[in-house]
Amino acid sequence: MGLLSALFGEKKPDDKQQSPQEKQNQRNFDILKYDGIRARNMGKLPYAIKCFEEAVALNDEPETLGLLASAYLQAGRTDDARITLDRLTEKEPADIHALLSLASVCYMQEDYEGMDTACQKAIALDEQNPQAYFLAAKAARGVKNDLNAIVMLTKAIAADETFAQAYQLRAEVLWDMRQPNEALDDLNRILSQNPDDEEALLLKGKIEAVAGHTEEATGCFDKVMEMNPFNETAYLLKGGMLCKEKKLEEAESLYTEAIDLMPDKAAFYQERGRVRLLNGNKEGAADDMKKAIEIAPEKEELISGNFSNFGKNGLQTGIY
Repeated sequence: MGLLSALFGEKKPDDKQQSPQEKQNQRNFDILKYDGIRARNMGKLPYAIKCFEEAVALNDEPETLGLLASAYLQAGRTDDARITLDRLTEKEPADIHALLSLASVCYMQEDYEGMDTACQKAIALDEQNPQAYFLAAKAARGVKNDLNAIVMLTKAIAADETFAQAYQLRAEVLWDMRQPNEALDDLNRILSQNPDDEEALLLKGKIEAVAGHTEEATGCFDKVMEMNPFNETAYLLKGGMLCKEKKLEEAESLYTEAIDLMPDKAAFYQERGRVRLLNGNKEGAADDMKKAIEIAPEKEELISGNFSNFGKNGLQTGIY
């Protein structure tokens, strides 16, 4: 009997047996969960969400909660994703991935306190997790605590010396703190790894332009426009620099080129209108202002106000 028990597993009297209803619920759960996964993979998001919701109602096991939260995010249902991730992290408090997902959702909701709480829990579980420090830095940035953001980003970089996003964000914070040399050090570190990084090139160009290093700034802006002719920021930054140097004809030409490529961008008409006004072309300036308002009527007050101030006070590009 002992041998048979070892081979086939003798059932103990206190073993819990599933009732027929529990077995049916488990079968239904499995069907709903994997139907949801298939639907998601086929791009049928509403049906996938419905399947995951019904599956979680039967069994709120962590994997399915994670699938439901991810599907909510894909559908733009941020609040529902937050509620689901709160459930998941309560159920699995040691799940670092879930905590970082929760932090990311808090960031979307601009709940920086909740974001930091999730990040600190993740850091307590893994003090070498660069993403946890990076998100904690974004939370600090959200509450305008730049010094703490620098601390968190430095820890993120210490954990991963190739973390380009951390270098970029630290450069942005340093630039806001008016530490251009330190910001350039971080940007150059990024560009040594990836010379075509558009974000790093744009910020470097902006810093060089403010420092009066026109050639270096132009090189950064031109490289971005060469790689990506539809990068709106590159045109605005270069145009702002040309205006600052009172190279108005070059600036107008640049904005015209941008308009030819991206005729639906109100900012280009607004900036070209400003340049035309300074050049004495009041009719052309008015036409550009009207076009900018036509494209972005919700910004009419801002566009009109900036345009008027520009005409009265001279060069005010708003870029620097």
